[in-house]
Amino acid sequence: MTLADSEIEYIEGILGREMNELEEGMLDVMFSEHCSYKSSRPFLRAFPTEGENIILGPGDDAGLVSVTDKYALAVGMESHNHPSAIEPYGGAGTGIGGILRDIISMGAMPIALLDSLRFGPIEDEKSKYLFEHVVKGISDYGNRVGVPTVAGEIEFDESFRTNPLVNVMCVGLVEKDKIVRAQAPNIGDVFLLMGGTTGRDGIHGVTFASEELTSDSETEDRPAVQVADPFTKKRVLEASLEIMEKINVSGVKDLGGGGLTCCISELVDSSKNGALVDLRAIPLRETGMTPYEIMLSESQERMVFVINPDDVELAQKICDKHEIVSSVIGEVIEGNNMVISDEGDEIANLPTILLADPPSIDRPIKEVPEDTEKIELKEPGVYESLPKLLSSPNIASKEWVYKQYDHEVQVRTVVKPGDDAAVLRIDENTAIALTTDSNTIHTKLSPFDGAAGCVAEAIRNVISMGATPYAVVDCLNFGNPETPEILWQFKTAIEGMSLVAEKFDAPVISGNVSFYNETEGIKINPTPAVGVIGVEDIENIRTLDFKNEGDKILLIGKTYDELTGSEYHRCIHNLEKGTAPRIRIEEEVANGQTVLDLISNDKDKNITAVHDVSAGGLAVALSEMVIKSGLGCDVELTDDELDKIQLLYSESHARYLLTVRAEAVDDILSQISVPVQVIGEVKGTSLNVNGHEFSYDDLNDAYHGVIEKYMM
Repeated sequence: MTLADSEIEYIEGILGREMNELEEGMLDVMFSEHCSYKSSRPFLRAFPTEGENIILGPGDDAGLVSVTDKYALAVGMESHNHPSAIEPYGGAGTGIGGILRDIISMGAMPIALLDSLRFGPIEDEKSKYLFEHVVKGISDYGNRVGVPTVAGEIEFDESFRTNPLVNVMCVGLVEKDKIVRAQAPNIGDVFLLMGGTTGRDGIHGVTFASEELTSDSETEDRPAVQVADPFTKKRVLEASLEIMEKINVSGVKDLGGGGLTCCISELVDSSKNGALVDLRAIPLRETGMTPYEIMLSESQERMVFVINPDDVELAQKICDKHEIVSSVIGEVIEGNNMVISDEGDEIANLPTILLADPPSIDRPIKEVPEDTEKIELKEPGVYESLPKLLSSPNIASKEWVYKQYDHEVQVRTVVKPGDDAAVLRIDENTAIALTTDSNTIHTKLSPFDGAAGCVAEAIRNVISMGATPYAVVDCLNFGNPETPEILWQFKTAIEGMSLVAEKFDAPVISGNVSFYNETEGIKINPTPAVGVIGVEDIENIRTLDFKNEGDKILLIGKTYDELTGSEYHRCIHNLEKGTAPRIRIEEEVANGQTVLDLISNDKDKNITAVHDVSAGGLAVALSEMVIKSGLGCDVELTDDELDKIQLLYSESHARYLLTVRAEAVDDILSQISVPVQVIGEVKGTSLNVNGHEFSYDDLNDAYHGVIEKYMM
């Protein structure tokens, strides 16, 4: 049990009696950090959650954003970090399964998956093993269910050696008049449990996720990892959508963390009703299961539908057709308690608000001062660093990963993995751009600017595709919140993220908090993984590759002396010191809006490519445009205030590279009122920067095959 003495005292003060063993188990999981958000809730309120295009913000299984008059997107993001550290294949697979169920619960058809992954150094054998099997778990599960994995991002860093992060984002499409919520508003409605059967896997999964890992976790905590079953998930998906099409369901919720205890209590608490659950009506996979095991099991691929008793026969016929088990396990009752019955005997009776809304904890916080000490380096050759930087696993091509994913199933994918964002078709005129992003070194060095930069970078990714950012989702991965410095990082990161989301009118509509990402005192770099959804006219789609010889290259935005925290520092000098690049929010918004306006007004397609500048700086961004297209460029970078190292590798925010047809340059420049330079033109097959030439082959060889060599 993880309930603190003060929590036991609080609970029994409300109950007026002691808990029995089952009640203590149910409350233990619901008071866990993973279910209750008891340490994070006071800070999460800072996020902007409402906006012009937002139908539903945080609080349900997923957020909802309007994308056309007819359609909305259901969007969510979840972590499955601890399970993936113990059993990477199954942990990653059940992470995919959980976020898919969240989207289905809104009445939506999942149309895209994205991932945000963190591992230790790729040369480390354990990290390589975790990486390989997490990717395989994501691939096998997503491919078998038939949902494309269209984008993502990966980082390798020492801080994740014992605590890998597996964050998954899912997007689903739903007609606005068919949206379903996690609620139980009608007394007399019944709970129809359908999908997989209930076994002993995953018991105490949420309490396991709410504690630090130890050197013994791999053996001791393995039973807390759920078992993935993508083939059952496929049938559950199809049956669920058919039930919601043919029956006017009152509510739907998936069984994830906390199992039946969490699902039923949250359904009825949202509607201020009570629940009666018949323990013996629950289909079991194993004999001899105790009430404690049944109510805490986190067996996968299960859903609960709240329906009128008159609709049960039809719902079960649909389940039978799809060859999945279903059973009426209880009903919505008057009052505010969740009652568990075993063959007519009441074995648990708890207020739903106690289960679904535990009190938050006011933990101490302590500011960590920035490291402003000037870093003196013996610089290697300025230009000789570029091939090495392109060969960093954090910069190099991730084809080894995304080639394992089916990113074209459902035939919506317009722009495939490898660009700034993925683009999917919604209808004849509308597309969505999707991306995930994070910068853990920046957030470690400067939590406010680093986390703000994570949102800004993700927003620049969708803007570069020609899309207007509509909404943000996140997974906030941090260490132990009982450590005051960690909680200060968390609070400050949220403040930075909120600023950018608010200024871009892209509210945070869904998210997840993952604390306790530490192993015996070794903590991860703080990782706010950010997903952004952008919406655009299909005619406005742009990609990063050069298109035509003679096109002029424009740099929008200003480069600052902001080399600390860069991939250049980490890769070339093995440094993670200093301060992160600053967010200059007015520049960020103005430059982003400028790019969107230019693309929107560009009816003749004179803007031929767009790419944001981020990890690795201008040198890497230009290299990626060359590598992607096979066309070279001739570029001159000058700035009286910066040296060549800063010009090439600084990771200052708010910058975009555009290529423009030569004959249209003057017209395009006349429309720009933010800092802009014409820095060169598309020319030949080499990257030529300030007279230093890199052949296409040298760049391509440095960039491709890096991960493949490690994974052979």
